[in-house]
Amino acid sequence: MSRPAAFTGDDVPVLAALKELLRPLVAFYLDLHRNPELSGSESRTAARFAGWLEGEGYDVARGVGGHGVVGVLRNGDGPRVMLRAELDALPVRERTGLAYASEGPAMHACGHDMHLAALAGAASLLARAAGGWRGTVVVVGQPAEETLEGARAMLRDGLYERFGVPAAALAQHTAPLPAGMVAHAGESVPVLAGSAGMEVVVHGRGGHAGAPHLAVDPLVTAAAVVMRLQGLAARETAPAEQAVVNAGSLHAGSGSNVIAERAELGITVRAQTQASLERLTAAVERTVSAECAAAGCPREPEIRIVSRSPVTVSDPETGAAVREAHRRLYGPERVCGWLPSAATEDFALYGDAGAGLHGATGIAAVYWMVGATGAREWSRASGNGSGQPPPGPPPGNHSPRFAPDVRTGLPTAVTAMTTAALTCLGGAEPGGAGPGGAGPGVPAL
Repeated sequence: MSRPAAFTGDDVPVLAALKELLRPLVAFYLDLHRNPELSGSESRTAARFAGWLEGEGYDVARGVGGHGVVGVLRNGDGPRVMLRAELDALPVRERTGLAYASEGPAMHACGHDMHLAALAGAASLLARAAGGWRGTVVVVGQPAEETLEGARAMLRDGLYERFGVPAAALAQHTAPLPAGMVAHAGESVPVLAGSAGMEVVVHGRGGHAGAPHLAVDPLVTAAAVVMRLQGLAARETAPAEQAVVNAGSLHAGSGSNVIAERAELGITVRAQTQASLERLTAAVERTVSAECAAAGCPREPEIRIVSRSPVTVSDPETGAAVREAHRRLYGPERVCGWLPSAATEDFALYGDAGAGLHGATGIAAVYWMVGATGAREWSRASGNGSGQPPPGPPPGNHSPRFAPDVRTGLPTAVTAMTTAALTCLGGAEPGGAGPGGAGPGVPAL
């Protein structure tokens, strides 16, 4: 890769600045990975992140929308740019075998520890490069992303009223791509799906397993619902559309000789367009009601939507500018395309998709992927050129064996976020503005 140009007003090359940060950043990452906290319980993680930002001169607010952290760095007149990462982990028991593995029932199986460490690094580099840009940087450590509650909570707690509406909002996510790679979706192509999480209660009539004719078994009805749902995506969406309907949990009964009174289901619907998402959600409700009617359930089912997330699509103009900045930094061979994923996220709420929450429009939200799979793991997953069938894909997000390659992945994630921020901030020297208000004075990484 070509060496980046000088990136601070004192002509300190970014590679030297990043090298100085890497040891404390890796220590920060290892500590986060070893001590994961579940959604809504991220007090230690939030305190660690807030302390890092304060050490770099940011004005820090704690407890925004739960355990949310907001750090603000003002540096003259210019655009306001928001950088966001997540605080929370997943209820997954780690099986990576790493020396710094979590030992409890929670794990950073989605890479949020990498995101947060990269954001800490980017915040530091921006603070130390203040001579080369103008504007305001707003750094957000968001709680409860895994439950899709955190973005709403922070916005309802006055994120934009208290810290200003950004011209651009930026975020990135680890993916099972080779570490050191960066991936962007095409113009107006979804990066992630929209989703609806549903809780369903099927009501039956309890009784003795030896007298099923005197009862109405909600477990049988719930099982019929699960099987019926498997065909919805295939029959409710066009073959070219990507959509998912998944029953992830089913709880009923207390013993094999008892017919339960109720069964509870957890269902998620995911689609690449809002229209498809609404259509599939309605189909799930219709299917549940019809199966309950067919079974003669004594009560209508309870159907509750407990979470929603919009489709994540990068702003076309600013997204293209960030992608080009990444190509200039890493070279085109390290920046690849990204096909729409059925994974989901609440980041889009910070942009125009969340206008109903925050009342603002014209926010250029940009989202990209950073590779997390080390060379050895990638080679092993592809068969090592042995001619034998490969053992399977590398462990991906939400796997108990998901283990980002820190040595390669973290420096890339730091510079990817820093470059994106500088692309959107104003330059220190006068000149014509580019995407996001950046002029020719903006330093290159």
